[in-house]
Amino acid sequence: MDIQEYFSLVINDYTLRTITLGTAILGGVTGMLGSFAVLRKQSLLGDAISHAALPGIAIAFLITGSKDTNTLLIGALISGLIGTFWIRGIVTKTHLKSDTALGLILSLFFGFGMLLLTFIEKQPNANQAGLDKYLFGQAATLVESDVWLMATVTGLCLLVLLFFWKEFKLFLFDADYAKTLGFNTKFIDILITSFIVLAIVLGLQTVGVVLMSAMLLAPAAAARQWTNSLSTMVFLAAVFGAVSGVLGTAISASQNNLSTGPVIVIVASVFVVFSFIFSPSRGLLFRQIRFIANRRDLELQKTLAFMYHIAETHDNISHPHTIKILNNFQGYTRKTLQKLVDKGYVTLDGTMWSLTEKGFETAANLYNQQAIKDE
Repeated sequence: MDIQEYFSLVINDYTLRTITLGTAILGGVTGMLGSFAVLRKQSLLGDAISHAALPGIAIAFLITGSKDTNTLLIGALISGLIGTFWIRGIVTKTHLKSDTALGLILSLFFGFGMLLLTFIEKQPNANQAGLDKYLFGQAATLVESDVWLMATVTGLCLLVLLFFWKEFKLFLFDADYAKTLGFNTKFIDILITSFIVLAIVLGLQTVGVVLMSAMLLAPAAAARQWTNSLSTMVFLAAVFGAVSGVLGTAISASQNNLSTGPVIVIVASVFVVFSFIFSPSRGLLFRQIRFIANRRDLELQKTLAFMYHIAETHDNISHPHTIKILNNFQGYTRKTLQKLVDKGYVTLDGTMWSLTEKGFETAANLYNQQAIKDE
């Protein structure tokens, strides 16, 4: 299937159009809210919440006997919120750290959820079939009402984000200062966490319990590499998430027996890897380039300083010296000498070099700066 055929199917095919819109909206909202989880250093929170939502799905089915998506997601939302507030309670009321609380709630709720699913599967009721789709997701089950629900929640998140932007921003970077200004930091914390839980619950049907944390964190982690601005990061994370959803759906639709959720996560991971390598400010590639450039500049300065100490022993700073004398200096290379010539710091005459006025003044300034630092 080529690109043109795919976009034609998106327009004309109800199922593919619904899945594409659903995954794009899901990627956008999870990327947007995931930015706050990443900046708050709560990366494991998404994993814990998604696993904590599983028993809520099972209990909602046991109570209603129905596989209605909205009913199951309400159960998942309640269970996820309970797990989240248990984590907060463990951290605030005990001496346990957040990672211990996250691991405890994750394993406890997920184990209980798997126990309930096993119990449901043994019941003589054919209606329980398909509940396991919430483990790994099944995007093909999305219908138009699910997409409208995602769009409504996304719009609500945007409104709340815009309305409380100043409070969220201040709380993220200096919660103590926000508290001294009179802001209700507890309410802000609960509001952010609740919307993160809501976004995670929305994605369970599409991506599943196991992979939902990656969907929450990957776009935000990729966006963080490109900017130091919160607003730009939130926007980029939403774009990366939405594009991951669309591309993942396209790749899944073009191949047989290829699950949509895992493919979306893989595409989001590609964004992360690309950002980690090629980001201009934090990328590994450009960081290595800057490291090499800085090392060369340092070698250049060391060589110039060595020449300065030789030249200052003569009344005439332009007194020529043989190049062989530089061989005693560890940082000297032919390339370094040529760079000094190109900069106008040194002149060459056969096998002799001499320091220029410009080179002597530059070296003297470097020497004085180093002396001030040493003091």
